[in-house]
Amino acid sequence: MVKQKIHPGWIAATVTFFTLMASAGYRSAPSVLIVPLEEAFGWSRSQISLAVSINVLLFGLVAPFAAALMERFTIRKVVMSALTLVAISSTSTIFINQPWHLWLLWGVGVGVGTGSMALVFAATIANRWFVARKGIVVGALTAATASGQLVFLPMLSHFAINYGWKSVSLTVGALVIPFIYFFLKEKPELLGMAPYGAPDNWQPPAPNELSAGRIALDTLRVSSKSKDFWILFGTFLVCGLSTNGLIGTHFIPAAHDHGMAETVAAGLLALIGVFDVIGTLFSGYLTDRMDPRKLLFFYYGLRGLSLFLLPSILFSTLQPSTLVFIIFYGLDWVATVPPTLVLCRMVMGNQRSAVVYGWVFVGHQVGASIAALGAAVLRVKLGDYALAFYISAAMCLVAAFAVLHIAKGKTAAELRG
Repeated sequence: MVKQKIHPGWIAATVTFFTLMASAGYRSAPSVLIVPLEEAFGWSRSQISLAVSINVLLFGLVAPFAAALMERFTIRKVVMSALTLVAISSTSTIFINQPWHLWLLWGVGVGVGTGSMALVFAATIANRWFVARKGIVVGALTAATASGQLVFLPMLSHFAINYGWKSVSLTVGALVIPFIYFFLKEKPELLGMAPYGAPDNWQPPAPNELSAGRIALDTLRVSSKSKDFWILFGTFLVCGLSTNGLIGTHFIPAAHDHGMAETVAAGLLALIGVFDVIGTLFSGYLTDRMDPRKLLFFYYGLRGLSLFLLPSILFSTLQPSTLVFIIFYGLDWVATVPPTLVLCRMVMGNQRSAVVYGWVFVGHQVGASIAALGAAVLRVKLGDYALAFYISAAMCLVAAFAVLHIAKGKTAAELRG
């Protein structure tokens, strides 16, 4: 095997990090656009949120097929095609004048495009290139979504207020990442190398001759027979419901309802992203060393308690209690991903763990879709978001206890294989 000072796996992880960060920029735009679109067209919040609901649902549904396509063809072809679709769809929104235009472009186009990258991209890169340090790599790549939110949300909010909502679509639509083609290598065996940290007797997995669709559906057929798969699916549904669907979509409008300036609210949501980077990296570190079930119990429990407090700590100006929520909730935002991916490997082994994770991620986005639309409906009916926050908090506490029932009798070492 060829020896290099820097293993190419770290280069692949770095390219993936920046691609996922740009993808997060695409997906952060709808939360900034809800209030401006209400004012520009007179559409209801539920009509606008339906586009977000469609987006996050498709974002999840295409994930297992995208993971299978990456296995069957190449990562670069899938990711570059997805980025092109997102750029075309987001830029085309400057021509919309009906709600269904928004549903088609932001809902379907951006949803399918970003879903074809997203966290299955991170899982595929981590599984191909790393044996050791896999938890910290997944944590870093997951944190890229928060970094994208951090970089883009305040900027997009500023553009929406000062230059109109169309400037947001044009800004997002211009961000395509061509260096994927030039710098991302497919797999270590093509370079005559083993993954980082692989033992001396490591052998590359046998190629799968099934079509991408068959790989995805066959993986679902087999894994769905496992009770542990459904616990992972259900708890990750709660994860999506309580993050992207609720806070990611409705935090800015909820803060606006309490009199907070939209730019301040966007800054707070970006600050969640700052602490999410810290929390997710630390979660990856802990996942390499601790029982992933206990980590998930702690993460879901902490998130549930913080959401119970949220309705009472939103004010027209930034208060210390609001900042405390931002810190604790941010540390927990997607810290669930590294331990969840470890548990996905348990269901069908390492070779198809990214596809299993893709199906579990469908649950995440189903939950996010429900919350994106459901919270808007409750806001329209009741006048505030309080009940939506309380329902989400209660479901997080249920999820915290559910994860303790995964793979009963197995030690943490056995879960890692």
